[in-house]
Amino acid sequence: MEQQSVKHIPVMLDEVLQYLQPHDGGLYVDSTFGNGGYSEAILKSADCKVIAIDRDPTVRQRAEELAAKYPWRFEFRAGCFGNFADIISEEIDGAVFDIGVSSMQIDNAERGFSFSKEAKLDMRMSCDGISAKDIVNTYSENDLADLIYNYGEERKSRVIARKIVEYRQQKEIETTTELADIIYDICSPKFGELNPATRTFQALRIAVNDELGELEKGLKAASLRLKSGGRLVVVDFHSLEDRIVKLFFKENSNKRERVSKYAEISAETKPQAEKKLFCEISKVIIPTKEECNKNFRAHSAKLRYAVKG
Repeated sequence: MEQQSVKHIPVMLDEVLQYLQPHDGGLYVDSTFGNGGYSEAILKSADCKVIAIDRDPTVRQRAEELAAKYPWRFEFRAGCFGNFADIISEEIDGAVFDIGVSSMQIDNAERGFSFSKEAKLDMRMSCDGISAKDIVNTYSENDLADLIYNYGEERKSRVIARKIVEYRQQKEIETTTELADIIYDICSPKFGELNPATRTFQALRIAVNDELGELEKGLKAASLRLKSGGRLVVVDFHSLEDRIVKLFFKENSNKRERVSKYAEISAETKPQAEKKLFCEISKVIIPTKEECNKNFRAHSAKLRYAVKG
């Protein structure tokens, strides 16, 4: 399967470069290569090396183009960023994660990510393993409802799961539009409002690709590979991802301990700060209005970064 030529605009690119701070001689990892927007920008910003990771086999052509353009400075390694520790053995100066499905995957109808394009119900980023079709046709009603609620934060998850099970008793659910129509029987799309199928499709995509589990593993492994002063930059697009990133950074950063001003402090009682991974973590950073106007995907983006101590 060849990747289609689709215009892809990297989200919050200026901010990624600002907080990653690439420098000459540095080694950086683009953990979610996609169409290579971050990788190429990093390579242009400094005389450094970039190692890119992606599980999607359709990105290889783009990776080969960058390797030819930046010989000795760019390397592509196939795999999922959840396996960061196995893929990257080097100490690195920084890593960037762009979490979620890319615009190329959504726009490529045959990948089955979009409810607005007729296609087989697939959603596999790696093009192998269990598909969304497998899930909707084999999971029990309760398991489907839990999945849609937990990963899609869909309040009508029970009703949607019941309708899916009723429908598949007549025939197998095979396409994206077939599943979307089942959801539209419950709640019709309305102009200017979030499409009713959005949260269910999000939930299925997350489950198919184990996105939240891979994110947790990837963050931990990348942090351990960072040099002292190295930077980890994460761009995410919905609350479930952002919650994981925020909590991981907070739990692994130095936090000030409060002691009553009336307590007598001695060498024995004075609290000792535990050495943490990060000496600095950011608050959430959002894209500018100008970027949101130019790039619709940026509307829901959030960026957080951390610096290793």
